Amino acid sequence: MTLLRIEGVWKNYHDQSVLRGIDLDVAAHEVVTLIGASGSGKSTLLRCVNLLETIDDGAIHLDGDEITDVRADVDEVRKRIGMVFQSYNLFPHMTVLENITLAPRKVHKVAQAQAEEQARELLSRFGLADKAGEYPDRLSGGQQQRVAVIRAIATQPRLLLLDEVTSALDPILVTEVLSIIRELKDTGMTMILATHEMSFARDISDTVCFLDGGVLLERGAPDQMFSSPEHPRTREFLQRVLDSGRL
Repeated sequence: MTLLRIEGVWKNYHDQSVLRGIDLDVAAHEVVTLIGASGSGKSTLLRCVNLLETIDDGAIHLDGDEITDVRADVDEVRKRIGMVFQSYNLFPHMTVLENITLAPRKVHKVAQAQAEEQARELLSRFGLADKAGEYPDRLSGGQQQRVAVIRAIATQPRLLLLDEVTSALDPILVTEVLSIIRELKDTGMTMILATHEMSFARDISDTVCFLDGGVLLERGAPDQMFSSPEHPRTREFLQRVLDSGRL
């Protein structure tokens, strides 16, 4: 079943097109990874799906509903989508528990006791049970990003978007965050992630999409994309990654 459908999406900033006719279907429980150089449009595409950016042409459907229709209720759409940013975006004046329970309580109207119980279960599941009362600045970068992921899934979203969630981390902390994403895949979470972690993309993805200059040039299964890409630009990009030692 197609959960998300992106049809002919264009996004312009001033006179420059940063997304140019993107078409992409994402099935329920599928993990789709966006790869490409910085500035290729990966983050912009995720922001368009979450309605943080307004598209200039095309349409995006979630569960069959056109969420980019001007009549769509943006707040209702975002109840079904979780998003994690590279800069964590945790509220510094709130404890870990308060950060995680805010959206369930305020947006989804979950009772505080139930929201806290669910949050503590998630923290325990992902090895952060002892951090519930801590403030974000008392956590490592890896722990903060894991909390950000937990906060995003606490509302039980239909779709999880992950935008370069390891790019701000020291290499030694990257494994902490990637392990939680891998576990989410095992539970059947539908995800779209933009990443520069090529080995991780190869390991976790059902589909890999290569973006270049705002165009989705090539997509395919990880083995095909990383072993025998068809488009010359894809081959060039992956060769640069290989030469840098990141693949």
